[in-house]
Amino acid sequence: IIGYFGPHGALPLNLTEEALSYFCQMSVLEHGGPKGQIHLANLPAPLFFAQVRDMVAYLKSPERDAEIVAVYVSDMGTAESWDAPGIDNWIAAEDAVFVVGAPVRGGMGAPEIVPFASAEAAEGFVARWGGKAVSLNAIPDDAALGAVDINMTLETPS
Repeated sequence: IIGYFGPHGALPLNLTEEALSYFCQMSVLEHGGPKGQIHLANLPAPLFFAQVRDMVAYLKSPERDAEIVAVYVSDMGTAESWDAPGIDNWIAAEDAVFVVGAPVRGGMGAPEIVPFASAEAAEGFVARWGGKAVSLNAIPDDAALGAVDINMTLETPS
């Protein structure tokens, strides 16, 4: 993979059954909702995330020290469904519009941060599910790093 670079750094890889989520080491494909991948300098494969919230938590973590080459997220505007978010519909996270604060369940059961390639698709999601559309840099820390209220009612978008 090293050496295959696009305008945003390393090119995204399609999801396969071998893709394991960085934090839990579970198969990414076994969980619904949007996904993320982070490419680090000098590593041959990206870190995959079964939930975008977890990916954003990694980005905001003060403990990481590897250089980030590229970050990609699922475009939920082109996803077949929440349960089938796609294996190759990646968009650069820096270009995405994210919905935060919607009461929707991500792949690992926590509230999700939902990415879209267009502001129109994000606003359509907000109109149906609530929340707010923001850029990657405007995602509040507590959306990714805050405690999860286990009594919160979350829905799975259909």
